[in-house]
Amino acid sequence: MAQPTRQNRKKANETFSVAMKPPRSRRRKLLMWRDAALLIAPFTLLYLVFFIFPTLRVVQLSFTDAPLIGNGNFVGLANYKRLLGDFLFWKSLKNTGYFVLLTVIPNTLFGLMFALMVVRLKRLRSWVLAAFFLPNMLTVSVVTLIWQWLLDSQFGVFNLLLGTKFAVFSNPDWAMPAVAFITIWWTVGFNMLLFIAGLQAIPKEYYEAASIDGATGNQIFFGITWPLLWPITALVLTLQLIAQLKIFDQVWLLTRGGPFNSTIVMLQFVYREAFQNFRGGYASAISIVLFLVIMVASIVQFWILRSGRR
Repeated sequence: MAQPTRQNRKKANETFSVAMKPPRSRRRKLLMWRDAALLIAPFTLLYLVFFIFPTLRVVQLSFTDAPLIGNGNFVGLANYKRLLGDFLFWKSLKNTGYFVLLTVIPNTLFGLMFALMVVRLKRLRSWVLAAFFLPNMLTVSVVTLIWQWLLDSQFGVFNLLLGTKFAVFSNPDWAMPAVAFITIWWTVGFNMLLFIAGLQAIPKEYYEAASIDGATGNQIFFGITWPLLWPITALVLTLQLIAQLKIFDQVWLLTRGGPFNSTIVMLQFVYREAFQNFRGGYASAISIVLFLVIMVASIVQFWILRSGRR
């Protein structure tokens, strides 16, 4: 029997080595997955530490009688049962819903109206756009200080012009509408920018064809502009709903929830229970309920908007 030569053994070893190595495309994919994992690892770690863990911790604390700092004793559903009989909880929930009604739809409509006005301007468009968007660049503390000065009952500009001494933030009937108006003034510029982007994305050929066919302004708006702007409208409504359900800053800085708890909202109720009454477990339960309210409201709104688009 012929013995394999040294050259044949070398070729056989090379063939075996090539067969054992993974294909080049497979190695390339493995390297890509490794690089991707290294790139997302810092974000994933921060997300787990600063979002997922606190969320799970709040859920766990909601079933305890923990103070602001500490674990507390397990009490089951006692905190949630207590919420059902807490008048201030229902008051804050009602006020939050009232604030949402005063801001979400009006803010969206004003943003659309101002966007339609701005895109028609041929001169000074940049200046008008900047004037509308400038309030959105201010911090909430600056915004509230401006309006506290303008609406002050003693030396406020509006009271001086009207010759009155009306304390709007001390009136239970007008405090929440005033906060809603200030919120719209502060945030409408961002909504306007979104609508302007949507309007500029609509092909001009559609409007030219409609004009040639003799369509009126209302027919053009409801037949072309509004349907093509519906995705932007849904986005603005969803963002506004989530943001206004989490209202806290404006109310806290302008009214502190008063007068007579007429402007207390859900997040302020959480703050009061956690940092003033030191009831961490109860505040956690309120936070979970607020989270569920936001989630359910967002899902319902998404379903309604999706049905409306069809």
